[in-house]
Amino acid sequence: MADRTAWRICSGNGWRSAFGKPGPSVHDDLVQRDFSADGPNRLWLADITEHHTDEGKLYRCATKDVWSHRIVGYSIDSRMKSRLAVAPLDNAVARRGDLAGCILHADRGSQFWSRKFVRGLNHHPH
Repeated sequence: MADRTAWRICSGNGWRSAFGKPGPSVHDDLVQRDFSADGPNRLWLADITEHHTDEGKLYRCATKDVWSHRIVGYSIDSRMKSRLAVAPLDNAVARRGDLAGCILHADRGSQFWSRKFVRGLNHHPH
């Protein structure tokens, strides 16, 4: 059935999806919509984008340093799993070194609150 048909039926019956929205935030929102930084490695942003190709979908996750506007880590995969978000984090940490006080801001997508990603955040000194 089409997504719109399923939505209409569920909406009409007052049903809500248990899978539609992620749970509570893993960490507090330290950015508060202020996407500026006064130096390198103070604020990183991470996001996943979907790209359609002739061979199917590809997903890219990138981590960007707000101050330098540079991508400091990325990964590409045909599946949107937690490793798609963990690899750019590991890559960025390996490239940038000292991360004391660095904030990584991401949306509430399931890859960013997965156990693997949270372990990755806790594994790196900050």
